[in-house]
Amino acid sequence: MITQLAVNDIIRKQCEFFKTGKCKDITFRIEQLKTLKKAIIEHQSVIINALKADLNKPEFEAYATELWVVKEIDYAIKHIKSWTLPKKAPIGIEQFPGFGRIYAEPLGVILIIGTWNYPFQLIIAPLVGAIAAGNCAILKPSEIASHTSSVVADIIQKYFNPAYIAVLEGSAETSQQLLAEKFDHIFFTGSIEIGKIVMEAAAKQLIPVTLELGGKSPCIVDTDINIEYTARRITWGKFINAGQTCVAPDYLLVNKNIKQNLVDSIEKCIYNFYGEQPNTSPDYARIINQKHFYRLVKFLQNGVIIIGGDINPDDCYIAPTLIDHVSLADPVMQNEIFGPILPIVEYNDLSEAIAIINERPKPLALYLFSQNKNLQKRVLQETTSGGVCINDCVIQLGVLSLPFGGVGDSGIGSYHGKASFDIFSHYKSVLHKSLWLDSKLRYAPYEGKLQLLKRIIGL
Repeated sequence: MITQLAVNDIIRKQCEFFKTGKCKDITFRIEQLKTLKKAIIEHQSVIINALKADLNKPEFEAYATELWVVKEIDYAIKHIKSWTLPKKAPIGIEQFPGFGRIYAEPLGVILIIGTWNYPFQLIIAPLVGAIAAGNCAILKPSEIASHTSSVVADIIQKYFNPAYIAVLEGSAETSQQLLAEKFDHIFFTGSIEIGKIVMEAAAKQLIPVTLELGGKSPCIVDTDINIEYTARRITWGKFINAGQTCVAPDYLLVNKNIKQNLVDSIEKCIYNFYGEQPNTSPDYARIINQKHFYRLVKFLQNGVIIIGGDINPDDCYIAPTLIDHVSLADPVMQNEIFGPILPIVEYNDLSEAIAIINERPKPLALYLFSQNKNLQKRVLQETTSGGVCINDCVIQLGVLSLPFGGVGDSGIGSYHGKASFDIFSHYKSVLHKSLWLDSKLRYAPYEGKLQLLKRIIGL
């Protein structure tokens, strides 16, 4: 285990490197982003193999959801010069002669704590923002996805000066050691429970945080849909990575008039995707470890299994599963599932579905399948969530112009695209005044000036 002294030494060196001002150079930032992309391209097979070892992640899913992060790098390289330009800020006539500017400046040394379900993408994507904004960074990959953690450490060590970007592997104790230190920002992806610990530690030193958490993301299914497309998209969104996705549809709220047709269509999709025996499919992932496997198995005791339900403890395999007749009080409806289990709750009127959503903590994502514009508008107006995707699932994460993040229990702050640059930047306001004119209105004595001041104020 790494010692606290070693942790202190790495942070000290990064602080010293940051003080040199090298990180602020735009050319330097672009070069580092290009280096990061090169590192990923040159280690594609190694990354793919690590993801296979940790999660049995299919190669296609690894490219689509993990190595996709190169798109984030390209986006940052393309836009970084415009992001870093000082922005004009309008000022009032009372400030004449003068002008306002807003300057984006880096925060300093950033701590990024990753998670295990997308162990490469969810540590590298925030790093892209940290580099683009001109910061140094320390990465703490998830020890649960140990193979990917090792690959991330090897790549970063090979291509980057540890005084600029460093990786510290280790158990939860390593995270605790890091959280005891002073950083300029902490970015954490993981569970709500650990997120509270991170925020508590950060609060002691007034460190700003970005928390990308989770929760139970609902999926409303109306009658005005294309049943085939809807079923296909729900099946993909729920069972990709064996359901271990923070924005996977956690439960379905289905209009009772469409319920049976939807169930039949999802069953057909599962067969088309993974065959009669998903455990033999090369395209179906596995649960990360035994602990999470048995946590999920307990949920299978709730309601009635209508599709799937097969398990294999030795292989951490749980089949794509649909559960009907669940109670809202059941554990499967009280906790984030984070696995290939999909409960179904039927509703008669949309008001019932909205009420169920609003009775729970604000979700990270909300999905609605409906072609009814009025119904879409109503759901958007009457619910709150980190984000919304209409007539699709999960795919919204790939849109870099849309900031991604939670609200309330599902997270604090957002990232992707420019939002990643923003969270790792301080926007410094600057007022420039001229010395060629100086009104005496603000100076004492004030006699005879009050009425003019009141008119300027608008009173």
